[in-house]
Amino acid sequence: MSLPSSASPSYAVRVADDPADREMCFAVRKDVFVGEQGVPEDIEYDAYDATAVHVLAVREDGVPLGTGRLLHGEAAAAKVDGDPAVGSLGRLAVTQAARGLGVGAALVRAIEDAARARGLVAVDLHAQTQALGFYERLGYVAYGPEFYDAGMPHRAMRRAL
Repeated sequence: MSLPSSASPSYAVRVADDPADREMCFAVRKDVFVGEQGVPEDIEYDAYDATAVHVLAVREDGVPLGTGRLLHGEAAAAKVDGDPAVGSLGRLAVTQAARGLGVGAALVRAIEDAARARGLVAVDLHAQTQALGFYERLGYVAYGPEFYDAGMPHRAMRRAL
């Protein structure tokens, strides 16, 4: 999945409602988290995937570029201290070929739009510490101590909508 050097950064971001889109989301996650970062596959996919809102960035020719998900309702409340008004952004992944094109920021904004549409007032996330600057530029604020998830250091972050 590599972009030619002359490729235009033309892509669309959409909610992954159909099974083919969901499969592309999972394929991107496998490439990035399992392949690149060494996250064990058995912890990459979880029961939350069934009820999450998945978003997908795709090139005009249908090549997937990135994905992310929003947990809401009971699933999010379990991850964000029981607050049903706060969504949980997670599993944000952008393919190596698409990094630097604004895909990650577009995915975050699409997840925030999905959160607003569900009446949520904020979005929480657990950022790998190397990605803190990315999320800070999008308005997220870190809180709490650093912790490890899948063997990597993370920080909790939140943005009011």
